[in-house]
Amino acid sequence: MSGLPESREKNASAAKPRRLRRSVLVLPSLFTVANLFCGYYAILSTMDQMYHRAAIAIGIAILLDSVDGFIARLTNTTSEFGMQLDSLSDVISFGVAPSLLVLNWGFLPTIDPRLAGAAAFTLTLCGSMRLARFNVQSGNRKHFVGLPIPAAGGTIAAIVYYFEHPIADRMFANIMVAATFILAFLMVSTLRYNSLKGITLGKKSHFAVLIIALLFVLIFFLSRPTLLILATGYAVSGPLIKVFGMLRRKGSTGE
Repeated sequence: MSGLPESREKNASAAKPRRLRRSVLVLPSLFTVANLFCGYYAILSTMDQMYHRAAIAIGIAILLDSVDGFIARLTNTTSEFGMQLDSLSDVISFGVAPSLLVLNWGFLPTIDPRLAGAAAFTLTLCGSMRLARFNVQSGNRKHFVGLPIPAAGGTIAAIVYYFEHPIADRMFANIMVAATFILAFLMVSTLRYNSLKGITLGKKSHFAVLIIALLFVLIFFLSRPTLLILATGYAVSGPLIKVFGMLRRKGSTGE
């Protein structure tokens, strides 16, 4: 009989790590659900013509999407369920929400509704295809193949956040339509984009920390131009890397 309390204590101590493990497993999914909520809120804000709030919600969704992946890798709690839930959330937050945002803020009523609808749907379609391709790819890579869907949706949100007021000029609206098609095709392209997962501080850690701190300061005080430059700069980095690589190979063979 004296062994019963001891066995109960052992069972209780063994149950604590299991409960902690379950809590850790749920943690990344909570951030994913928060990401999904931001996408849903962005859609509601777009319907209410609160485009500025919709752009901010998409920006927060990008941050949450980065955090849930980081936590999953840090705690080694990646799972098939989490990956599928994350992809479904990304379709809403970075596919549907930016498409509706750019459609209502930048296209209608200036552009032909058929062209406007085609551009917005192409963004969602290519984003969904980009996620499907990412899910079937195996292995950890230091680069992405095609523009990631959060970056494409974030570029739309950064443009809306910078200009804020809906587009009334037809020429500007046509430029926005072209930009939307370009973002869509960049997602399904085979261009390489650098991944933040492969970035390490290395020997020049003090310089990297200084750059990161400077970015935080710029985002805090000059959020609109800084976020626009970061988003568009990353979007065009894929084609630029491709062009520079071709020129470098051409120069080396010419020598």
